[in-house]
Amino acid sequence: MPAPSLLAVFAHPDDEALSAGGILARHASAGARTAVVTPTWSADTPRAAELADALRILGAGAPRMPGYADSRVPSSAPGRPRWCDAPLDEAVGELVAHLRDVRPEIVVTHDAYGGLTGHEDHVHTHRVTTLAVHAAGLERLFPDAGEPWQPSALYLATHPHSALRAWGGHWAPTGKAMRTVPDERVSVTVDVTPWLDRKIAAVLAHRTEVARGAAPGLIAALSAPERERLLGTEWYTCHDLTPAAPPWPGRS
Repeated sequence: MPAPSLLAVFAHPDDEALSAGGILARHASAGARTAVVTPTWSADTPRAAELADALRILGAGAPRMPGYADSRVPSSAPGRPRWCDAPLDEAVGELVAHLRDVRPEIVVTHDAYGGLTGHEDHVHTHRVTTLAVHAAGLERLFPDAGEPWQPSALYLATHPHSALRAWGGHWAPTGKAMRTVPDERVSVTVDVTPWLDRKIAAVLAHRTEVARGAAPGLIAALSAPERERLLGTEWYTCHDLTPAAPPWPGRS
């Protein structure tokens, strides 16, 4: 069977490679249509250019950047509201337009915690994406955003508690909490080692983040075995968007 088309929605440039670079590369390698929406940072910044490089490596097309400001970096989009402060209907409507344009079978985004870091932009991206995947299939919602399209599944990029064994020692020096979920909440565990070279190259394409010692900088400093241990597996919680509803009590 052909690989399903995929749209990833991640808050900042570099989140796409760190959280889902393996499946983006896997789907693109199989000939599937793939795309990425990055709500923060404007298209004329160095980080946008780095994102374009990363997406070329992953085979995920050109950046799609609504251009809101990173909540912690106002200069990321001068004159624009912070992503967390954007009117909800506006943010959902913009994402619905991308969904109806790409028409993906699968949508991937942050989990409800916002991933390991719990960054407020990650959490907001989760909320907006969850609303948009439902709205995209309803013709009376956002009628100017294109023809309705209902994705089949929403996958939330996450980390199980067991991942602490791999990440804990590297994450502890940052002083940040790690937000993980019980292992039984993970629906899909993906071995992405066949695409790990592309995933790592995409992470390192975010040169600004490497230079300032953010997560890509952490990855840059690791040996090849350590990189595989941290990034060779991706975990997702799956939500079926077109389930057959069970009967209500007393009804057939």
